[in-house]
Order: sequence, then C-alpha cells, then structure tokens
Amino acid sequence: MSRTFILLKPDAVQKKICGKVIARFEEAGFLIRGCKMIRLNPDILREHYAHIADKPFYPEVEEFMSSTPVIALVLEGDDVVQKIRNMLGVTDSTKSAPGTIRAEHGVDMMINVAHASDSPETAEIEVRRFFKDEELFAYAVKNTEDLKSAR
Repeated sequence: MSRTFILLKPDAVQKKICGKVIARFEEAGFLIRGCKMIRLNPDILREHYAHIADKPFYPEVEEFMSSTPVIALVLEGDDVVQKIRNMLGVTDSTKSAPGTIRAEHGVDMMINVAHASDSPETAEIEVRRFFKDEELFAYAVKNTEDLKSAR
C-alpha cells in the first residue's frame, strides 16, 4: 500500500464536482487517509510549484490556485500514484483520453480538475507539505457489518 497527494483545484470546487471526483477514487478502491479544505497562500504555492515558479506563466497559476479554497486529499492503495494519474488523464485536459476525469471535466493545461503527485517520492513530500501527522488517519473497516457493530 502506498499513498498519494491530490489537490482538487478551484475549477473542481467552482463546478461542484469534488464529490463526484472523490467518489470515483473511492469506487476504484482507494482509501481516504486525509481530507481538508484549505486556501493556498503565495508561500505554499511557490514551494509546491517551485519547478515552474520562474516561468513567465507562473503568476497565472498562483492567481488561479488561490482564487478559491481547494480540497487536499491523501489517498492510499496499491500503486495509487500511477492509478490515480491514469484515472485523471494527462495534464492537458484537451489531450486526455475519453473517460478520464480531466477529459470529462477539465478545460486545458491549468484548469484540469486536480493536481496529483507524479511519483511515490513526490507524494510523500507533498503529503508532509500539506498535512500534519495528526491530520492523517488509518482505519480498517472490512464491511458495513463492522460499522454497525462500532455503534
């Protein structure tokens, strides 16, 4: 089992599709280990997007990503990083395969529903960047009968 980091971007929040996207992750068998709504400030955005912070288009990215609160998620599952990236589709929504989340809901390279970690190593860095240890949870529910007995 490994984990990955997801940011549901402002366009997902504005289109009110966060629940649909999260439901697809859960239906694929991934477990939510952390979830919170946050507003991204310039400092964390510069850290998170350090690989493009010196590019001429970066101010647009920062403006977009700070335009509304976003939803940060930590998901866990087998080969979760690659499987989530496959579910989302390529970064440029216009080039995403039919049936992927970005093909269905994205617009372009930036307005593309979600950020997802690109490797297990990056995922761990991003999880630590956005979540404190006490904000991550482990649980084991095998079936709904376990939930009934927990009441």
